[in-house]
Amino acid sequence: MADLHYEGSCAIDEDLLDAASIREYEQIDIWNVNNGERFTTYAIRAERGSGVISVNGSAARRAAPGDILIIASFAVYNEVELAKYAPLLIYVDTQNRIVRMAGQIPAQAAA
Repeated sequence: MADLHYEGSCAIDEDLLDAASIREYEQIDIWNVNNGERFTTYAIRAERGSGVISVNGSAARRAAPGDILIIASFAVYNEVELAKYAPLLIYVDTQNRIVRMAGQIPAQAAA
């Protein structure tokens, strides 16, 4: 979903925000797998259970309905916190329903 005339942001189903520990108004980066666009915006709530991920405002020109998007958030950690850190990866289906969660990305195999 995309809405060019809505305030700039990315509306994300509240279930996905909770699962990914992303807070409303938190800065996020979006990487569009379909066209290579990369941009920064902020998360807002979409209706819980709706499956909505809507890129809004000027960023709507960088994504089209049906595009595969990677949404990332970042934090700064000290050494003690970093030792306990594991990423939180949420994978969804074509309806943006959670199909899998993971705490790591496997090492990329050599070609």
